[in-house]
Amino acid sequence: MVHPVPTLPVVAPDPLISDLQAYIVGGAVRDALLGLPAGDRDWVVVGATPEQMVQKGFIPVGDDFPVFLHPKTKEEYALARTERKSGRGYKGFTFYTGQDVTLEEDLYRRDLTINAIAQTPDGQLVDPLNGLADIEARVLRHIGEAFCEDPVRLLRLARFAARFTHFSIAPETLNLARRLVTDGEVDALVPERVWREVSRGLISEAPYRMFDVLAETGALQRVMPGLNFDGAARRSLQCAARRHLPLASCAALFCFSSSNPDTVLRAVKAPSHCVDYARLLPVVGAQMGAAQTADDYLALIEQCDGLRKPERFLDLVAAACCLGNQFSGVEESLSQTWAVRLDAVRAVDGGSIAKRHQGKPQAIKDAVRQARLAALAGM
Repeated sequence: MVHPVPTLPVVAPDPLISDLQAYIVGGAVRDALLGLPAGDRDWVVVGATPEQMVQKGFIPVGDDFPVFLHPKTKEEYALARTERKSGRGYKGFTFYTGQDVTLEEDLYRRDLTINAIAQTPDGQLVDPLNGLADIEARVLRHIGEAFCEDPVRLLRLARFAARFTHFSIAPETLNLARRLVTDGEVDALVPERVWREVSRGLISEAPYRMFDVLAETGALQRVMPGLNFDGAARRSLQCAARRHLPLASCAALFCFSSSNPDTVLRAVKAPSHCVDYARLLPVVGAQMGAAQTADDYLALIEQCDGLRKPERFLDLVAAACCLGNQFSGVEESLSQTWAVRLDAVRAVDGGSIAKRHQGKPQAIKDAVRQARLAALAGM
């Protein structure tokens, strides 16, 4: 089905693709239909060979199947392909990219109908799977039974639920997602791929929905062993999303209720700074509310290495404000108070103090500490 869609932008003429059957596909088309900001565009080329693409100047970059970069725009152009299940996990597929593969066949191998819409350069839609109807109905729906062959699709379904907060998941799609768990396909996921999807979901509009979906399908403990995602963690993530906290803060919050938060993140190969946030957030959460004196304030700042890493310390304070209800309603003012305290401590001129106590390391250390305490006490 080809429909005129005047709301989608027409692509500027490009001589390099003028004689190719090239279509914009996937997220760029979906987001344009939803009125969301434009992201990276991906293209599918029908009826071409790898040799023809190289002759035109496209740069081959694909490992598993032919993908090329446009020499000027650097956008990705993949040859239309079909796939057949040939092993376990998300890499257990054999791809076919012959010139006889149609656009419709390529779209049919995708995960969800809303991601299986193509756009011609002149702004027309190709929508053989009625993805536009599901966008209008705000439904996340699988395309075919092959959905339950690729465990990454379960992670993506959960991530899309976190991003598109007004979309529901079709019941039959949830059933197929559960099959990915019961059939053991999710056990073939590698930690890096789990983190790639989870990290994107954590900075979505409603990150808690991702974990709700994983829990509902029985996948949560299989893909993130040791994670305890309870009501408190859910509320904390809601707070983090509302305050637009950075990824590392969200990572620390979603596993805060777990017995070993940093271990949960290490298991999925999360970046070291996210692991550090998870390790330090319990310290900040326990001590921030109890701190009453200059000694308390300085002890917490020093324990979290706030003098050398002020941005991380303030991120942790902001994340701690999302824990429980003890700081409810005063998050912004409390974060600002700690920012002022940190500035006061960092403003102490250690160099001048060292000159006054030259050659006396312990005297310098004691004098610097007293100056910092005095700065905090004088606020």
